[in-house]
Amino acid sequence: MHFLSKIILYEKGEIMKKIESILILILLIFVGFEILTESESILNSVNFSLNVFKNNIFPSLFPFFVLSNLLIKCGMPEFMGTLFKGIMNKLFKIKGITAFIFFMSIISGNPANAKYTKELYLEGKIDKYEATKILCFTCFSNPLFILGTVAIMFLNNKDVGLLILICHYLGNVFVGIAMRKYHPSKNENSKISLKKAIDKIHEKRISNKESIGEIITNSLINSINTLLLILGVITTCLVITTIIDNNLNLNSIFQSVLNGFIEMTQGLKYISKEAIPLKLKCILTVMILSFGGISVHMQIMSILSDTGIKYLPFLCARICHAIISSLMLFFLFDLWL
Repeated sequence: MHFLSKIILYEKGEIMKKIESILILILLIFVGFEILTESESILNSVNFSLNVFKNNIFPSLFPFFVLSNLLIKCGMPEFMGTLFKGIMNKLFKIKGITAFIFFMSIISGNPANAKYTKELYLEGKIDKYEATKILCFTCFSNPLFILGTVAIMFLNNKDVGLLILICHYLGNVFVGIAMRKYHPSKNENSKISLKKAIDKIHEKRISNKESIGEIITNSLINSINTLLLILGVITTCLVITTIIDNNLNLNSIFQSVLNGFIEMTQGLKYISKEAIPLKLKCILTVMILSFGGISVHMQIMSILSDTGIKYLPFLCARICHAIISSLMLFFLFDLWL
């Protein structure tokens, strides 16, 4: 009987796999049919993704991707780790070297945090749990995107831009503090020594066997490959939102929010055009910025695909971040304006 039950379970599993394969095939045929029959709207989405990439993503991320590679090779993570290990350990119970990921992510925005995390993880500077942990509270949106594109271009109100930025950034810090007990790193000597930090940079530079030409070339290739991956994910998500919009007759506000949770930039643009109070627009905006959108999640998963870094804690952190930042904005909005 035990042997027969195993055979039955195996057959059921095979049937489910076949059904799954058929459903995927049907879905792909449907997407192909939509691309052919709704080519104008699909092309508009692709053009929109190219414009977002050209005007926002490439200019803001490419310099930081190249710079981060060069800084890592030159020992900047070790330098910052020596100077900020006290702060990182007391606040987040994590190695000081992750300060490089934290501060670089604030400046450059997501999904750069995944790239920085992967590089330090592959170099053996942090372990799998530390990589998973730092990834959870360094998913920041680019400050220029929030203050410029979102506040001025979309919401047409520069005063709310700083409030959205503060709530978004503080929400991430609270997530990091809440995760202090998630695989805490061993305590490091918190004594700050500038001399020791400089020695760390020198040791790293001396130990590097690559020539400056090789470092720059590899940094450029690595950065461009990552950016092309990001472009592909954004375009795919925008095509998906277009297909959803073409086939589902949703409420305008719900549709805008759904688009935002799939592809952030397009959704934020649509939300800004809705005839709803500014406070609600700002709450929805900071919620979507903090969650990141499925597009950002897919970008991060793609960057980390060849590592053992876990995704589920990152997803839970994004949900918590979205709730915390939106609640902060709800209570601070009337005091701010």
